[in-house]
Amino acid sequence: MRVVFLEDVEGVAQGGDVKEVKNGFARNYLIPKNLAVPATHNALQKVQGLTVQAEKDRVKMLSDMTELATHLEDVQVNVEMRAGATGQLYGSVTNSMVAEKLLELTEREIDRRVIEISDPIRNLGRFEVNVRLHADVHATIAVLVYPLGKDPEEYAQLLVEEAEAAAAREAAGVDGFEYEVVAEDSEDAPEASAAEDDSESESEPADSDEPEEEAAAEESAEEDKGDSAEAAEETDSEDN
Repeated sequence: MRVVFLEDVEGVAQGGDVKEVKNGFARNYLIPKNLAVPATHNALQKVQGLTVQAEKDRVKMLSDMTELATHLEDVQVNVEMRAGATGQLYGSVTNSMVAEKLLELTEREIDRRVIEISDPIRNLGRFEVNVRLHADVHATIAVLVYPLGKDPEEYAQLLVEEAEAAAAREAAGVDGFEYEVVAEDSEDAPEASAAEDDSESESEPADSDEPEEEAAAEESAEEDKGDSAEAAEETDSEDN
């Protein structure tokens, strides 16, 4: 079907364009939403005016979306969710839920399809989400997913503190580990070896003294035997 576009349809045509489209697309989407009309004689007569008006609308839309993007940069969407002990959600946060929260905060209806969450959010935490408001206008919003029954501001502060503590532990852990290894290898190990050497040197003389003591005892015993023999000989001579 040949239609005249009354306004811009992203990725399809701009207002004032005359294009051939599929019948179902025209009848089920473009015409019911007043985005296009059949290319009749009367409609074609209005093409020039539609083109001019579409350009004005395009400029106004770009201005509005730029202003909205500036506002959204300061927005944090808080989504309360039930979660387990590990922080995994019982469910997920989708772009439809974020769109509803944005409507509450900005009083502007934002199509969920422009909220780019590639995969549903399934954990507690703070996430950055891109909002494609216009072909040339994007905004990044913060989505805070916090536990059921908790205060979102307190939970956000807790996340900041935990991140800072984790960074400090990581930095201290790496430096401390390297220092301890170096100290153990360069100082503690030699001292231990020296202590072992000292203990061995002290125990060795004790082992070497035992043979000397046994030899002295044997020599003394031999001398006693000799003395006893001489005394016996002297006694025999006196008796004779």
